[in-house]
Amino acid sequence: MTEEHMLKTGTTTVGILCKDCVVLAADKRATAGHLIADKHVNKVLKINERLALTISGSVSDIQLLVKVLKAELKIKELRYGRIPVVKEAANLLAGMQYRQIRSVHGIGHFLIGGFDESPKLFDIYADGSVMDAKEGGFVASGSGSTFAYGLMEDSYKKDMTEKEGVELAERAVHTALKRDSASGQGVDVFVINKDGIKQLPTKRVSEALH
Repeated sequence: MTEEHMLKTGTTTVGILCKDCVVLAADKRATAGHLIADKHVNKVLKINERLALTISGSVSDIQLLVKVLKAELKIKELRYGRIPVVKEAANLLAGMQYRQIRSVHGIGHFLIGGFDESPKLFDIYADGSVMDAKEGGFVASGSGSTFAYGLMEDSYKKDMTEKEGVELAERAVHTALKRDSASGQGVDVFVINKDGIKQLPTKRVSEALH
């Protein structure tokens, strides 16, 4: 499987850095070619009390990888007596990606966000490379990312409030729902701040497009 093929994932996920939090959002549709395989997929997954990630790619591989990531981070926590910081988790996940792409095939594309001393957001590509979103402030992945990027590029501003970040994340995914056939059904939004992770009520497609 080539990297070009792996990156053609049918989904839209976004991550936004705000002044006091990280916002992660994704659509709900899973596709298998031209078939809508599932309309209720959770593409934002909680890893621990301070960390979550968005997924796009091979579902079975991702499910196994997330289990391994959770276990490895728990081992680190028990070994060192502290919760691993976001950058440690991002580098660990990137290492898994790197090893996988050079053995059989890559797994997918991840956005990983969390809070330690401050909000952090990283973009992890299928080849295992890692990009810190600190400078740009936002990232997106999947087949609808082009539409999401266009909106966020125009609307993002530094030190956004949580409310502004949530609204922008919802709008970015909603924009992709209107034009990308592989994204749809609704939008999940998660907020990660110093108090932990909270999931906002899912907005279904009928709400999203108004």
